[in-house]
Amino acid sequence: MKQIYHRFINGLSHHSRQWIMLLCAIVFSVSPALSQTGRTIRGTVTDEKNQPLPGVSVLVAGTNTGVMTDVNGAYSLSVTGNIVTLKFSFIGYLPKDVKVGADNTVNVSLLPDARQLKDVVVIGYGTSSKKDVTGAITSVKAEEFNAGVLTTPAELLQGKVAGLNITKSGDPNKQPATILRGPSTLREGAAQQPFYVIDGVPGASIDLLAPADIESIDVLKDASSTAIYGSRAANGVIIVTTRRSRAGQTRLTYSAYGAMEKVSKSIDMLTADELRKYLADNGVAPLAKPLDDDGSNTNWQQLAQKTSYSQNHNLSYSGAGNNAEYGASVNYFKNDGILKNTSLERTIFKGYINQRFFNDKLKLGITITNSGTKSDDIVQSQVLSGILFYLPTVSPFNPDGSYKENFARTGSGTLNPLSLIDNNFIKTDNNKTLINGFASVDILKGLKFTLNGSTQKDQNNVNTYFNSKSGLAVGLGGVANRTAYKSTSDVVEAFLNYDREFGLHSVKLLGGYSYQQDRTNDGFGVQTQGFSNDNLTFNNLFLSNPSNLAQIKFDPNYISTLRLISYYGRVQYQYNDKYLFQASLREDGSSAFGINQRHGYFPAASVGWRIISEKFMEKLPVISDLKLRAGYGVSGNSLGFDAFTAQLIYGIPPGGGKFLNNGVITNPIGPVRNDNPDLKWESTATTNIGLDFGLFNNRLTGSVDYYIKKTSDLIYTYQVSTTQYFYPLLTANVGKIKNSGIEVVLNAIPVKSKSFTWRTSFNVSHNKNVVESLSNATFAVNNIQSAQLGGKGQSGNYSQVIQPGYAIGTYYLWHYLGKNANGVSTYQKADGSTTAAQPLTTDQRITGNAQPKFVYGWSNSFNYKSFDFNFLVRGVYGNQILNATLASLNNPADSKFQNIPRFTLGESFKDINGYLISDRFLESGSYLRLDNATLGYTIRPNVKAIKNIRLYLSGNNIFVITKYRGVDPEINIGGLTPGIDNKDFYPKTRTFSVGVTASF
Repeated sequence: MKQIYHRFINGLSHHSRQWIMLLCAIVFSVSPALSQTGRTIRGTVTDEKNQPLPGVSVLVAGTNTGVMTDVNGAYSLSVTGNIVTLKFSFIGYLPKDVKVGADNTVNVSLLPDARQLKDVVVIGYGTSSKKDVTGAITSVKAEEFNAGVLTTPAELLQGKVAGLNITKSGDPNKQPATILRGPSTLREGAAQQPFYVIDGVPGASIDLLAPADIESIDVLKDASSTAIYGSRAANGVIIVTTRRSRAGQTRLTYSAYGAMEKVSKSIDMLTADELRKYLADNGVAPLAKPLDDDGSNTNWQQLAQKTSYSQNHNLSYSGAGNNAEYGASVNYFKNDGILKNTSLERTIFKGYINQRFFNDKLKLGITITNSGTKSDDIVQSQVLSGILFYLPTVSPFNPDGSYKENFARTGSGTLNPLSLIDNNFIKTDNNKTLINGFASVDILKGLKFTLNGSTQKDQNNVNTYFNSKSGLAVGLGGVANRTAYKSTSDVVEAFLNYDREFGLHSVKLLGGYSYQQDRTNDGFGVQTQGFSNDNLTFNNLFLSNPSNLAQIKFDPNYISTLRLISYYGRVQYQYNDKYLFQASLREDGSSAFGINQRHGYFPAASVGWRIISEKFMEKLPVISDLKLRAGYGVSGNSLGFDAFTAQLIYGIPPGGGKFLNNGVITNPIGPVRNDNPDLKWESTATTNIGLDFGLFNNRLTGSVDYYIKKTSDLIYTYQVSTTQYFYPLLTANVGKIKNSGIEVVLNAIPVKSKSFTWRTSFNVSHNKNVVESLSNATFAVNNIQSAQLGGKGQSGNYSQVIQPGYAIGTYYLWHYLGKNANGVSTYQKADGSTTAAQPLTTDQRITGNAQPKFVYGWSNSFNYKSFDFNFLVRGVYGNQILNATLASLNNPADSKFQNIPRFTLGESFKDINGYLISDRFLESGSYLRLDNATLGYTIRPNVKAIKNIRLYLSGNNIFVITKYRGVDPEINIGGLTPGIDNKDFYPKTRTFSVGVTASF
């Protein structure tokens, strides 16, 4: 083209050139006049691969005039003026400003914003570039989330974060257990969980969010990162950022899926014919007819289970102009549950608007989120055991259609499982609302003031009814229970950020104040009985007719108001993009603790060295990134406390019943909790050393972290003398726990071409847990027995022990020695001898523990043209599970009035000890699971109104490789009793779903 141009010019005569120059002068002189009447600029916007980019915002600078590119990346825009500046912006790409003169065709190519897509992580009260982070933080973006039927957003992270272990049940109404870098407390429940921050709101409920509304999740793991949240951050901090619209963009998105769930594995119980044969082969008299054997062959598991169908719909709309961003979304989720009469239904509404004033100096915003959840449940403890133990030799119904029962039958599972399902129900209605707003002001260059305020309400209503035909309420005329409790949390935070660069120096300063008030148990609960009929169930409790006052029961809960006031500060310093430093300090004052220990201080400091920025690294081009990190900090654990934990409380003493006082029935009142003015929070000090690296132009990246996490001042309730205290138990700070481990993360792009890309990510973590002490100068205890599993003749036994020198979850069991000549199980006594009788508790010994040696996850993503395929493999290695479920089922001597599993066919009927919980039932908990696989196809129709449509097929829990003999090896490894499978019969499910996502 260039040669043609020169030939054309050189071929013209001198006079021709003059005429051409004159013509150009006339055109240029006329064009300003024409521009006043307007002109149209057209063009195409493409990405770095020269592919069209639909949905790009094209704005005329200084005006509200703008358009979006169509499906082919094309745009057409009317403008006025000689010279205009067009602003091109698109999510995930670097914005570009183009000054346009006389040209009416402007084609633009946008480059990916690697910082925006990958390198920005959210830290406490701000964000940071990943290259500048000095702590242990893992960021997971929306495109990396797990797919499938998710009952809570926490499941999005399964297998994605090194050191984070999330275990879920097949029960849709049960929350998954989440533990980060090992157990570090002796308390259960909330005390074990990480602390959640949602869009800057500390302590917000993760269940308020629909997975489709989440943009990214950042997991802060070490104390140098978490200490800015002080007394609530010892178990790590999970920061959730929801989706927001970008300037100049308007989006309408609809996503939906339908799913089918089936039981992936059940416990294999005997059929009726097999049970009859087993009894006959062992010389046992036939079952009593027709009471225990009416000739039926009933599969109780099949009768209680169903194929579950789930559906999820999410509709969102967002837009943004030069001065405002706004959006709204609605999410509907329904999971029918795998057991009859169980289900979960949730609807979430969310809306937000952010407005900017005074040339973006002032920003105001408000977000409102509401989540309504309705769930139906059954008495699982009775039903799940009943469908296994109940005799298969009887039918569910009598000839008249009523449920067949034998209340005189002894053993386990004595009630008709179908009757339990249909005549007892539990209905829960939970409503959560979060309103959070902010105001930020740019005071000076680099100095910004932010004020955040939020209020969260959680209303939980639980209604149960056992009708007049219920085997759990025989002769009571129906039993109704209603509870209604509200919890509220109000938070106000004000902080200043100062960010400036001075030559080679960069400084970021933070200083703030926080006030939080949590009010819980604001409500009541009552139980009554004796209804004339079952028509109104739990409605209109005044229609009950209890025969005496003792049949009316009120919940013993009390209202608790807890306040937390905090001051915090942080400094971040960077020199020459090489040397990084960060330090923070937070002071927390909490009303939960003793009067002498209301305030605590949580310091942290960390450093980083970006080795890749050094001159000598230029000689190693294979290394594209290299950074060394080191940090130390202290964070606390005050989660799970009420306002009266350290105070003297009066109530009804244990075992105290009503008594007659001057002819009036009166409740006894006495101390039920001692005060402890010196009670304080648990403190966790963490040392973390990490290395981040990149090779081959970051085609291979990763990190290695080594940490030591020591928790002191453990809170536990100890036995004390009633000569010194009102009550025999005292909550005090005693003991230490240590966790240490290593985490490795590798990310790679093995293949990348114009049409095909393969991305893979692998993480593995190892954690060693040990209890260092349980005593101090005031309180001394050698060990703490835990995991009281019960069972026939074992109600006072414990199966685990917490003891210095051992990990939490250490098993304390009888040692199984095999069968004697009569086929009876034998066990080793403490003196080394053998016994065929039930051993004593003094014969138990330490044997193994529940803590895994490794937890790992491996995810892969493949993209070929319009197709995408990804899968996740995750698992654990080196842990042990106590299969107490199998032990309780393995009772051959009781097979004359309850069913037994196929496992027991190899046992002698004479074995009266086969059910005893011993190390015979201590099994490997290692497993490898193909947790998710998804195949998708994206359509970009040549229709201006439709940006893209993605169709996909997905499967969850596709297969699992394990030696464990129970329903599933994914057993909770958090809490004080990890690794225990005790009558956990809820079936694990396998899910297949089909879905669609459309953007307009």
